[in-house]
Amino acid sequence: MPARRKPRRPAESPAPGTGTPTTTSTVTSTVPAPAPKRPRLSGRMLRSLGITAAGAVVGMATLGLLWPMPDRALAPTSEMGPASLAAPPARPITLLVIGSDAEKVGEPINKAAPAGPANADALVLVRINPEGPLQVLNLPTEVAVNLPGQKGVKRLGEAFRLGGVALTADAVRELVGLQSPAPDRYLVLPRGALRDLVNGVGGLELSPPRRMSYTDKSQKLTIDLEAGLQQLGGAKVEQLVRFRDPWLGDAGRRSNQQLVASSLRERMLQPERLAKLPFLVSQLQPKVETNLSPSETLSLLAAGLDGSKPVQFASLPLKPAEEKHKGLRQLDPGASPPLWKEPAAP
Repeated sequence: MPARRKPRRPAESPAPGTGTPTTTSTVTSTVPAPAPKRPRLSGRMLRSLGITAAGAVVGMATLGLLWPMPDRALAPTSEMGPASLAAPPARPITLLVIGSDAEKVGEPINKAAPAGPANADALVLVRINPEGPLQVLNLPTEVAVNLPGQKGVKRLGEAFRLGGVALTADAVRELVGLQSPAPDRYLVLPRGALRDLVNGVGGLELSPPRRMSYTDKSQKLTIDLEAGLQQLGGAKVEQLVRFRDPWLGDAGRRSNQQLVASSLRERMLQPERLAKLPFLVSQLQPKVETNLSPSETLSLLAAGLDGSKPVQFASLPLKPAEEKHKGLRQLDPGASPPLWKEPAAP
């Protein structure tokens, strides 16, 4: 009988990377492999992460100081306009603005020329009409007027020195031919408050018409302005409105004052400035003399800054200056009151 052959063993193959053979099997194991263990955070690693997080917080805070996020409540919006300040007045209001040459309200000495109690360096009537244009009448402080209790004629600007707001309002009312109770309101703006107002709106973009240079040691006044378009702060604007041109005199000063008034209105109309007007009004309230409350001031600003309505500037008709009158001006004899008429109803 033939001999039985021994069964062959399964083929062996070497393990990858080794010379040792391994046995292959067709049987699949059903036992799951154990899950890998998560590494535990050591104390050193925790401290490192803490330092990193703290550094990120400090870095973000530092960036916040360098580039702070804007306050959305204060950010101007497309809806911002004069009407957002307050409701306009229900009727036309006439405001008398007195530009005082004193540094502050109530100062006994003006530290200007002529020295003594405060004079009116500027006199302006403003008619705020909710249904019509904004009217501005620049009054000549050098016009000759008769004041009660005074001998001879006086400059209109002296009325403030001699009798304050009441005498000035009476003299203006009679000169222009206003009907009582106009002027309804008044505002006395001393030099210091003018500077604060200009600085409060971020300065004004103005173009002095010529080089302005003047020094008065008695007043401690120095005026030094270049001609041309430039950004002027409060101190420089004060120099502009106080400068008296040797050739144009008070007429040149009134022209400069009108230039400042127009630029101030344009500046206030900018949304970012308009949003700050309530705060600025509250800041200036103790620095001026007025019978306007803060809410009334905002109401007049709401109507006066309405860009859809024109601004009408006017001046009084004057006779040519004469040497014999020593700087005083006379009204044109052909002018008849009222010298400042209200606009005709539409």
